[in-house]
Amino acid sequence: MGAYKYIKQTLQKQYKERDSTYRAKIMAWRSEAPITPVEYPSNLLRARTLGYKAKQGYIIVRTRVDKGRRKRIKPMGGRKHKNFYRFVQPGMSHQAMAEQRVNRVYRNMEVLNSYWVGEDGNYKFFEVILADPTKATVNISSVMRQGKAFRGLTSAGNSGTPNKQKGWNKKLRRKLARKAFHYVPYVKSEKVAAPARKEPLKAAPKAKRAKPAAHAAPAGHAQAEHAHAAPEAHKHGEEAHSHPHGAAPREHKKA
Repeated sequence: MGAYKYIKQTLQKQYKERDSTYRAKIMAWRSEAPITPVEYPSNLLRARTLGYKAKQGYIIVRTRVDKGRRKRIKPMGGRKHKNFYRFVQPGMSHQAMAEQRVNRVYRNMEVLNSYWVGEDGNYKFFEVILADPTKATVNISSVMRQGKAFRGLTSAGNSGTPNKQKGWNKKLRRKLARKAFHYVPYVKSEKVAAPARKEPLKAAPKAKRAKPAAHAAPAGHAQAEHAHAAPEAHKHGEEAHSHPHGAAPREHKKA
């Protein structure tokens, strides 16, 4: 941004020193009509930042607004104390007023933004950027006819909105004004270490039941086998007692 940097420095220096170039420019603007279209923006950097493009459909209009509070010549609503005063503070900024005045003249165009270009003891001068939404070179999505200047959607901001305190009840405001403000000094609190978390007690593991062997017979079946085997063992014992040398000799058949 080489060129824009020097343009900004030159304009700031002219306004700060009020040199001959700046004074001649202001005197020329003062002799013109209050709303005058111009060919080139006075502050190119600011105009490009706010959406101006050197294309068909974009124009720059310079306007001037009276400085200071507005005089009220005749009181309205009777000679009451709240109405009988000479100066009225406007509810919007000078820049917002300039945008609305220009948009009332150029009704088929939309105000993109505006910027300050100079001032003297009586007037403030602004340049307003206007765009025609019917042109093909203009981005329609951002330039549709929406009345942005009248809705506070430009760089002038929503300064025309009344203060929120004006909507409060007067009695409520008086009560709040009477309340004393108690100042509590800030004391830096020391960090306290958090107590250690106790781990939950774990339940004891359940004892595993021993499974019976697969080849073991049931208890009732084993007792029955033992009962059948007992008489046989007793019988063999008697035979062994009657024949001490073993089994009884076989009888030889006679030929």
